[in-house]
Amino acid sequence: MKRVLSGLQPSGQLHLGNYAGAIKQFIAMQDDHEMFVFVASYHALTSARDAEQLRTNIRQVVIDYLAFGLDPKKTNIYLQQDVPQVTELAWMLSCVCPKHMMDKATSFKDKVAKGLPASVGLYTYPILQAADILSVDPDLVPVGEDQRQHIEITRDLAQKFNHNFCDEDDPVFRIPDAMIRTDSGAVVPGIDGQKMSKSYNNGIDPFMEEKPLRKRIMKIVSDSTPVDQPKDPDNDTTYQIFTALVGKDDERAIDLRDKYINPPSEGGFGYGHAKQALFELILDEFGEARKKRIELLNDPGYVAQVLKDGAAAASERVADVTRRARAAAGL
Repeated sequence: MKRVLSGLQPSGQLHLGNYAGAIKQFIAMQDDHEMFVFVASYHALTSARDAEQLRTNIRQVVIDYLAFGLDPKKTNIYLQQDVPQVTELAWMLSCVCPKHMMDKATSFKDKVAKGLPASVGLYTYPILQAADILSVDPDLVPVGEDQRQHIEITRDLAQKFNHNFCDEDDPVFRIPDAMIRTDSGAVVPGIDGQKMSKSYNNGIDPFMEEKPLRKRIMKIVSDSTPVDQPKDPDNDTTYQIFTALVGKDDERAIDLRDKYINPPSEGGFGYGHAKQALFELILDEFGEARKKRIELLNDPGYVAQVLKDGAAAASERVADVTRRARAAAGL
């Protein structure tokens, strides 16, 4: 059984992009993979300055993980700060990381351009991410295309550490492979047509109350093509979000696509109809998740136990990797 590691930053309410781009994949894999999914709370400190808000965001991500369908009996869910040896590994990796590797990391430049302070933590973010990954000896790391460079950095740092401190036939770090999605769920557009992102404030929260949820969906950008005229579904944001959730081969997506291309003679088919179809799809697809989330919000003891168990499982793996790294380095 292959081991998988992934995580998300607790930067706010999770949205459909998080679900379609990552969490849906985790759920599909948890039956036949050994899963480690964490909340990247240390990473959040590169931007978070409100302690109480960060605590709220961390708890919210865990509750959403569970509501969406991650099963703690199959997936080890934990907080980054509950496995502090990861930061020790990050220091060891930083000592073999050439400065030019961080200079070439595009995420630092992108985030500074968007207004984040140019801290040392933000600059060395990929090293901590590499430690997160390597700490549990994963085989696979599911990421989006925008994280490809970080996985390459992780692999390079693992190889550099192994080369400097280990025999070729007895490496400390396993070299993981990236799992990069290329299907319709890989990049989900937000209501403005850009990539759905908390930083763009363009996300759709599937746990919103029905009235504000429908209002949010009706704000999705669209053109002015009349209801009786054919439309191009592939260039419409609403259709792109719809297919990101269910796939283009789903009967509901096929039926919706046909209405775009061949509007019914009576009443036609406008973008408002498509948005209503998306609204109804979300209520249908996330009906159970919405109910479960309410239950989880009222059961903090269960959530705490899930995190305790997940941290124990992760700590066992991380302790072994840290022991190997220390011994190899002479500590």
